[in-house]
Amino acid sequence: MSKNLDTALGLGAQNRWWLRATTVLVCVLVVLTFAGPLVAILVGAFDANRDPSRLSLVPTDVTLDNWRAALNRDVLHYLGNSLFVVGVGLLLQMGVSVLAAYALARKKFRGAGVVLVLILATMMLPEEILAIPLAVVLSDLPLLHLNLTDSLAGMIVPIVAWGFAILVMTEFMKEVPKELEEAARLDGAGELRVFWSVVLPTVTPALGVIGVFGFTMIWDQYLLPLLVASDAKTYTLPLALSSLRADPEVGIGVVLVASTLAMVPSILAFLGFQRSFMRGISAGAIKG
Repeated sequence: MSKNLDTALGLGAQNRWWLRATTVLVCVLVVLTFAGPLVAILVGAFDANRDPSRLSLVPTDVTLDNWRAALNRDVLHYLGNSLFVVGVGLLLQMGVSVLAAYALARKKFRGAGVVLVLILATMMLPEEILAIPLAVVLSDLPLLHLNLTDSLAGMIVPIVAWGFAILVMTEFMKEVPKELEEAARLDGAGELRVFWSVVLPTVTPALGVIGVFGFTMIWDQYLLPLLVASDAKTYTLPLALSSLRADPEVGIGVVLVASTLAMVPSILAFLGFQRSFMRGISAGAIKG
């Protein structure tokens, strides 16, 4: 086989050095385009420069003053609020999604198609349309008559059920062979045992998919905390970033510190779910 077929573009050939150079140049440009702003934020968090128009990829005056000022502005408190909301909210969301998908995918009942259409319809409405009804409901929770405004619980309850996660899990559970479920029932397994030991282990890649997307959705929430929180003590990090930017006494360095702290959990979440996420995406592509 020709050396030109070593790679898709024939870059393994010795006489194609210019292709290698072009590839390296393109890769560098792509990295700078996507990673450049992130590096600039990280560098700016440790730079004494207070001019937002002079951000660079190389620090000129390294300092920790930005971090001290950020700590004095309770940035870690806002980070803790965000971590609590995303931690509790994501666990509840994944639990509800898995149970709802099991009922929709493995059980036959009248109106299942209508339920799926209603779940899909919830994804069609923009958040801005739901803002006022959501604020009214959270101020007086039906049946319980609880006021969840100005509390972290008010930011968790609306995200417990997410149509996208339910639909993804439903499609994956539909692909589980019925023979596995029937064999488990013949062995005397009950409903909970079948769900926990047979169905759930076969859809673990889907858990990675809804885990990554669910974390991102909850972590990036801005409108919901804006509706719920009136006291700065209940601010999440995205909402605090907005208030820090609007404060004329806060330098750009403090804002970049908060932005850096906002990036780190998302990166760690992706790395944690990376294997299951990639397996889930690949399985979905093969089924599609």
